[in-house]
Amino acid sequence: MDTSAIDWNIACHLDYGNHTGAVVIVQRQGGKSSVTTLASAPAKGGDFNRRSVFLGVNSEGCALILDPVTKTVTASKQVESDCRFNYAYRDPGSVRLWYSNDGDENGNDTLNCGDNGATVTVASKTNGTGEVLETLLVGRGHHVSAFTRPTPGNSQIPHRAFISNLEDGTLSIVGNDPSDAITFLKVITTINLFDPRFEKEGAAGVPNNAFPHGMEFSPVTGKVYNLNNGYNSVAVIDPLTFEVERTVPMPLSSNLLLSRCGKFLIGKGADRKADPDHVIGRLSVLDVTKTELSTALDIQDFYPSVYRFNLTGDRLYVTGASTGKGVQLENLHNDIVQVYDSTKLPALTLIHEIKLEPCAAGRRPIAFLQQQQASPIILIPNLTQGTLAVIDGDSHEVMETITLCKESIEEFSFAFWDKPEFHGA
Repeated sequence: MDTSAIDWNIACHLDYGNHTGAVVIVQRQGGKSSVTTLASAPAKGGDFNRRSVFLGVNSEGCALILDPVTKTVTASKQVESDCRFNYAYRDPGSVRLWYSNDGDENGNDTLNCGDNGATVTVASKTNGTGEVLETLLVGRGHHVSAFTRPTPGNSQIPHRAFISNLEDGTLSIVGNDPSDAITFLKVITTINLFDPRFEKEGAAGVPNNAFPHGMEFSPVTGKVYNLNNGYNSVAVIDPLTFEVERTVPMPLSSNLLLSRCGKFLIGKGADRKADPDHVIGRLSVLDVTKTELSTALDIQDFYPSVYRFNLTGDRLYVTGASTGKGVQLENLHNDIVQVYDSTKLPALTLIHEIKLEPCAAGRRPIAFLQQQQASPIILIPNLTQGTLAVIDGDSHEVMETITLCKESIEEFSFAFWDKPEFHGA
């Protein structure tokens, strides 16, 4: 089926900086594209943690807005101009989404936790408006979530959520089985990631310098893999005992991504210190069946921003964005998306580069749409230009560039509330 004949729509949150933003709905119907910007309501102002949170757009085209004070969700055609966006993690096999509140500049949600941590809000998509099931008090942000479940190799692994707390250096473990009323959506325990090998003598356990950022659960091994960015290592965790079984070095990585087959973890990061004139991007591959680092691929003048596998898992897409300063920034290729053949992991082979507009922002997300027998569609924003590139997933040609706004975007986010067919970040 011709990709251009497919109808679709997707909601996007545009953050212009200085606490201003907008929500737009991009629609493709009957071969024509259109953009609808939801009406802007006056800014709420005041405390960051009391500002409304944009969760997504429902099937009626209304924004779903969370009031963090009352914990209620309302559907509206208007969005406060300073409404914030929290990253969401899909809970596989359920209708629950987990929204992470990274807190203020100190990592605290002062509304709910004072100066003792931040929150993750679990929302259900059981009706058109949605409802808040629980606001979890965890450690100080930033948060990444991973979900464990029974596997063919170990049916005893429970349904739980592992939530990382960047500023504290801990993981919060949350019950995620609705049939277990005692633990469901409650913090069961906290894993302290403190490792004295990498801390100053006499340092306490929490907070520490582990800085966890990046976590995956592999159904192949039944283990949780947490990237301790501050320690340059991956912690292998038993989801039954919560014990860190071992750590594997993974330098120059700031995130983790699991391959579709569940056997490989991809790390991405960059070296800004080795060469004052060049940023050196890196993609690392860890084989979870051997628990060893198999590949470290360095890429000069390229900063790996967001990376995702396509739905079939045979291609890895890595968007380029900006980092560094001076000559490093001048030499940076921030106008391309790299496409790798991932059929022979742990080997990664660069097979194509998609040319886009230069991106002055540090994060450039990507989304995939696969419908029926059509070619996949790839959506990637040009933040500096305020546009969205629509790319054919087979030919990698830019089919269309859609104007979203008349100003540059500081941070762009896809919203997937009512879009199970879309995948991305």
